[in-house]
Amino acid sequence: MAAPVFGRRTALLCGVLRGISPLNALTPRCVSLPQVASYNPKPLWLNIKDPYVPDKESAKTPEWQKTDKYDRKLFGRYGSASGVDPARLWPSAGKLAEMVAEEREWFPSLQEMIRNTEAREKERAKRLQAREKLIAANMAKMPKMLADWRRETRTLREKLREDKVRRQRLLAEARERFGYALDPRSHKFQEMLKDIEEEEKKKKKLMKRRKKEQDTGPVAAAPTAETSTSA
Repeated sequence: MAAPVFGRRTALLCGVLRGISPLNALTPRCVSLPQVASYNPKPLWLNIKDPYVPDKESAKTPEWQKTDKYDRKLFGRYGSASGVDPARLWPSAGKLAEMVAEEREWFPSLQEMIRNTEAREKERAKRLQAREKLIAANMAKMPKMLADWRRETRTLREKLREDKVRRQRLLAEARERFGYALDPRSHKFQEMLKDIEEEEKKKKKLMKRRKKEQDTGPVAAAPTAETSTSA
């Protein structure tokens, strides 16, 4: 397309130079250029007729083209023209056993799936039964547990009330002893508390001894009465 345009422009230029009108200059009268394309394509060095079979002995061949997987792909695409022995494409005995074990693990048979489902259902029913037994046993213990909880709560409330009364009593006694209110965390209050506890221990020991003497008194007096009677 570019050569004819270039030829017309050259002829027009020649006509102008000769004083010819531009209308007559449309016909090429000056020089006719050869309309030959200068495209020189390079030869394509590809073999598109024969199948490509990699040379496994060559170091330039990629490793993935030397695997059995690639040989299976070649044989599947080109058949016997690939030069691959189909007997070599079958898995070995060890690989076949591994494939069978993997298939059994991930794709079990229908009977095995039924057995596994029945086993899971039995285990689930067993756990549910054990849970129901535990709930029934706990419900049977519920009245006793409620009674124990109420008793413990009542005991705790009584203890808190007694501690509160005792604390108020100690504060009142400290106020009477020192003439002013003391902080329960102060050193004087703690010393007074120790003294009161020692006095209470002494009183308890004294009361316990007197009670023991009262209990043993009639037993000791009994032999004297028998001796007086025998005399």
